[in-house]
Amino acid sequence: MEVELSVQDFFSPLVQSRTLQIDCGSAATIEIETATLPSTQTWEAWFQIWIETLQPDISPIYAYELCLRLTDDAEIQALNAQYRQQNHPTDVLSFTAWEGGRLQPEPLSCLPVYLGDIVISVGTAYRQAAERNQPLQKELAWLATHGLLHLLGWDHPDEESLMQMLRQQDILLETVSLR
Repeated sequence: MEVELSVQDFFSPLVQSRTLQIDCGSAATIEIETATLPSTQTWEAWFQIWIETLQPDISPIYAYELCLRLTDDAEIQALNAQYRQQNHPTDVLSFTAWEGGRLQPEPLSCLPVYLGDIVISVGTAYRQAAERNQPLQKELAWLATHGLLHLLGWDHPDEESLMQMLRQQDILLETVSLR
């Protein structure tokens, strides 16, 4: 199983020091130690483990690609308004690369299957981590697993399916020693 991950960090051009200031709207700004954000190598390792654990059989060559974007509340609010008609920040959005509910890759393709994009608001994740009294890194991983499951076709239209999805997220966090 092979996973190619593109990590787009909205903050990279801004990070010159060991702390990062994030505008959270309503004139609120938070300061985050950059060391609390997972490195690109950590994200790559986590997604590799998660895909191996989930064992999707979408790709004939068992190779997958996806993009992870870490951003702020303003950008995720704009995306949420544009694509979900909800004009407020959210914690995570998933944009699957396939339409109609099922991914249909070319049967003889030798290219990785592109699953889609996951966008996470670091500001919202920071607030949620504080509310749950847990490290930011764990909250970011939790949100990433949620986004990944959506990319693989999981959904939670009812309480039962939500509980199944949350249990699967717990399993995925355990695989990277974050539970």
